[in-house]
Amino acid sequence: MTTQIKEIAKGNALARRYIEIRLSGKLTKEEYLQFIPVIENRLKEEDKINLLVVFNDFRGWEAGALWEDIKFDAKHFNDIGKLAIVGENRWEKGMALFCRPFTTAKVKYFEPNETEDARLWLEEV
Repeated sequence: MTTQIKEIAKGNALARRYIEIRLSGKLTKEEYLQFIPVIENRLKEEDKINLLVVFNDFRGWEAGALWEDIKFDAKHFNDIGKLAIVGENRWEKGMALFCRPFTTAKVKYFEPNETEDARLWLEEV
């Protein structure tokens, strides 16, 4: 599994800030717990945050990571403003629809060649 997390800030406007998470392989609980503090620290500064999740050769979650994700979703139901999902598989596109009842975020799916469009969408006020 490879996990990369990056905080993006363009200018001073909070609406132009987001967190980009890139995932490949199978997500473990330990890797999942690496990016949670980054998100929660940002939430100390802002009411809502925007997330870009990019899946590349992603093969799902181990049970521990899935449980952490469920707990995170419940805890932060109202804390995500926009969630952009970039994926390459049909099930990843379906996941964008599946997660909508578990968040108040605006959720949008993008194909891999639309990653820059996803970033621009997140940066919109």
